[in-house]
Amino acid sequence: MAQLTGSQPILILPKGTTRYVGKEAQRMNIIAGRILAETIRTTLGPKGMDKMLVDSLGDIVVTNDGVTILKEMDIAHPAAKMLVEVAKTQEDEVGDGTTTAVIITGELLKKAEELLEMGVHPTIIVQGYREAAKKAQEILDSIAINARDRGTLLKVAMTAMTGKGAEKARESLAELVVDAILQVEDNGEIDKDNINIHRILGGSIDDSMIVNGIAIDKGRADHAMPKRVENAKIALLKYPIEVKELETDAKIRLTDPSQMQAFIEQEEQMIKEMVQKIIDSGANVLFCQKGIDDLALHYLSREGIYALKRVRKSDMQRLERATGARLVTNIEDLTEEDLGEAGVVYEKKIFDELLTFVEDCRDPKALSIILRGSTRQVAEEVERAIEDAIGVVSATVEDEKVVAGGGAPEVEIAKRLKDYSESISGREQLAVAAFAEALEVVPKTLAENAGLDSIDTLVDLRAAHEESPYMG
Repeated sequence: MAQLTGSQPILILPKGTTRYVGKEAQRMNIIAGRILAETIRTTLGPKGMDKMLVDSLGDIVVTNDGVTILKEMDIAHPAAKMLVEVAKTQEDEVGDGTTTAVIITGELLKKAEELLEMGVHPTIIVQGYREAAKKAQEILDSIAINARDRGTLLKVAMTAMTGKGAEKARESLAELVVDAILQVEDNGEIDKDNINIHRILGGSIDDSMIVNGIAIDKGRADHAMPKRVENAKIALLKYPIEVKELETDAKIRLTDPSQMQAFIEQEEQMIKEMVQKIIDSGANVLFCQKGIDDLALHYLSREGIYALKRVRKSDMQRLERATGARLVTNIEDLTEEDLGEAGVVYEKKIFDELLTFVEDCRDPKALSIILRGSTRQVAEEVERAIEDAIGVVSATVEDEKVVAGGGAPEVEIAKRLKDYSESISGREQLAVAAFAEALEVVPKTLAENAGLDSIDTLVDLRAAHEESPYMG
């Protein structure tokens, strides 16, 4: 892009840059958002279709989870990226409803484009949308049902898994989710980080189970170590139990064979001293975030200490919360006060995978869900379904409110917003009415994906809502 001063161009943007301004820029941004919404629209609802995504490495993801699809897509347009952020925010706040959020956003953009073509100023549209959103929240609160009994929570969990790969086993998985949520609940608040999810290939989805404690996808670091430790005293180390490599390319020149032996013995002594620090602390279980030397493993085994090496940071954080142990960054600082406690630590083989279980922890709210699946794709989709269900059930327990499904709240809000718009003077009335119409995209999409006529379905729903606000 250039501006002319006399006859000489002044370059502002790189050559070849395309610049959009005014109505054209608005139109391009709206189109980008609408295209993205249309891309995932067919995945909505119990009859929604899955998407198969193949990345540059050939890895395949099969899912109908909105936020997963958007994360896997290589999106360049800045306006479309904003819709991805909408989905991520919805996922972080609630855990589900990402597809619905993006579809409604896309429809709001479509209605805004129609208003722009009518000559309504963007500021007026924004003001009208904000007023409509505020009123919609009031309506939503008025039609919400106060409930958090087990039966309602099970229905909420099953709804979150409907239409996903886990649907056939949704009843048993819903039981797992509700049991897990109620176990980690603390005075109406839920820390979802207390729920650890592990995928294990093989077996049926129905073989999934809850473990009251922490499950780590690693077995003992050495087969000579005990398989089971009762009354575990647990040390957590973020420090390698091995001789450190020099950061510089140093060379050692030996003039006598005995010097080589002395060098080896010195390394062994350093390893022995580190292991002795663990023994002196009273620990009989060690979880190390770094590596452990083979010689150190030998000494630990000889002392009957159960050890794991290269444990993930997230697992170390869970172990801290569950056992009360403190993560020590320097082995010289390890003392008895840093140790955590658990009733039992043991190794167990599930299908072909070795896992370490830490049970009867000091904090009984820590637990793990072991998910089974016949293939990697199945297990991954089940995990996504479980995560969605955990999110919405947690929100239900914390808020103690639910609304009907099947597009019922959207139809009821649209109905009341249209009536409300007539009380607004000025052009904001058009924006409020457009907001109401945009919400009806949800029941229309559900009908289309189920093979029904969307117009007939919407007409029937509107008529039904004259009798009850809970018809979907």
